[in-house]
Amino acid sequence: MTEFQRGMLSTGFSLTLIALAAFVMQRFFLPMVWAGILCVATWPLYCRMRARMGHRPVLAAFLLTMICACVFIVPVLLGVAQVARQIPDITNFIAGANNDGVPPPELLQSIPLAGDTIHNWWLATLSQPHGLAHLFAGSGLGGFHSARDMMKILGTSFVHRLVDFGLAFLCLFFFYKDGEALKHQITAVGNHFFSEQRWARYSHKIPTAIGATVNGLVLVGLAEGLLIGIGYGIAGLPSPVLWAAATGILAIIPFGAPLVFLSAAALLVFNDSVPAAIAVTVWGTIVLFVADHFVRPGMIGNATKLPFLAVLFGILGGVETMGLVGLFIGPVVMVLFVTLWYEANLFEDGTPAA
Repeated sequence: MTEFQRGMLSTGFSLTLIALAAFVMQRFFLPMVWAGILCVATWPLYCRMRARMGHRPVLAAFLLTMICACVFIVPVLLGVAQVARQIPDITNFIAGANNDGVPPPELLQSIPLAGDTIHNWWLATLSQPHGLAHLFAGSGLGGFHSARDMMKILGTSFVHRLVDFGLAFLCLFFFYKDGEALKHQITAVGNHFFSEQRWARYSHKIPTAIGATVNGLVLVGLAEGLLIGIGYGIAGLPSPVLWAAATGILAIIPFGAPLVFLSAAALLVFNDSVPAAIAVTVWGTIVLFVADHFVRPGMIGNATKLPFLAVLFGILGGVETMGLVGLFIGPVVMVLFVTLWYEANLFEDGTPAA
């Protein structure tokens, strides 16, 4: 057997093992990606905590994992507790609306320009029996006919997300504990396939991009929820804290906050508080516009040295192609692409090309 044939067989064997491992672990990719993003974003905090604990990585990893879990679990539990009190009424209302249809509000026809169009669409869909089921046809909610069916669908989805949640934090613990060894192994593999200088150029960009994206998305989203939540309280919306929490969570996704504050405005309209609904809509739109078009791209762009459009396209394109996790992967991809772009404009000695 020649060296070329032996090399081809070795390459085929390696690729086969990689493919088999990916096939076996495909169910766990998403929790691992979330754990990796959170680990990279909080790694400096872990290093400081490990140093203060006498360089005991297991203890530091366990405590920081518990802290991160509590940061996510406590708000979720508070929200679930609030929703659990009202979910029987909500599911009965939705099931009844699906079975009997919902007549369009009289206010729709008074909306300028689009009022008649929205009214006619409502008559053709939501007013018809099982209109909601047809509207959500193809999704998990497309086949419910009673409150029991809906609660079963929501319960199954909640358990599925809960399992992913637990797996993510299990992975996070081991990423913290074995992070140094994993970092050296990844660096060794990168240096093996690329030059040491080139691998360093790209690998140093990834933690910066992830940290900046987490700060720009999460912190700005929570700030949006706080500011818009103040508007909820002033407008007299029932349970403003719960609405503010929902706004802050969905505001992490660009343009996700309107789903909440427009729903809040609709609730105020049904409660005959039209001026308050208009105020909530206007205030939410202003906060959203400033945050998503100036503050968020600025925070991410300044840290990653990305142009405004690269940040915006990375966030929106990542969400569209990869879902929620694409919020964080999209900007990283754009950082690596821009690094490649600048690298292509360098001479071999490192001086900029003319």
